[in-house]
Amino acid sequence: MLGNLNGWHLLILLAVILLLFGAAKLPALAKSVGQSARVFKGEMKAMKADDEQGEQTEGGPQVAASTPYDASTAPASPTNAAPQAADARRPDPTS
Repeated sequence: MLGNLNGWHLLILLAVILLLFGAAKLPALAKSVGQSARVFKGEMKAMKADDEQGEQTEGGPQVAASTPYDASTAPASPTNAAPQAADARRPDPTS
């Protein structure tokens, strides 16, 4: 598919990318892509290691037990908090 691209095609493609993202954002974009590729590569190695470890045991691949979610330990966020009494007395600003 990409075998038909010659130098002019790549030059035009780079010019379009430069116009879309701007010269200032290209280094940050390249850094982000590099970090994502590094994380993906690390996760793939970890999965392969888990598969090899599972094959060496008698039962095949192992599934890690997950801990149940405990809502009491989660921090309260402002979006999930109940409205305060002072908020209930305020008139609606949209009316």
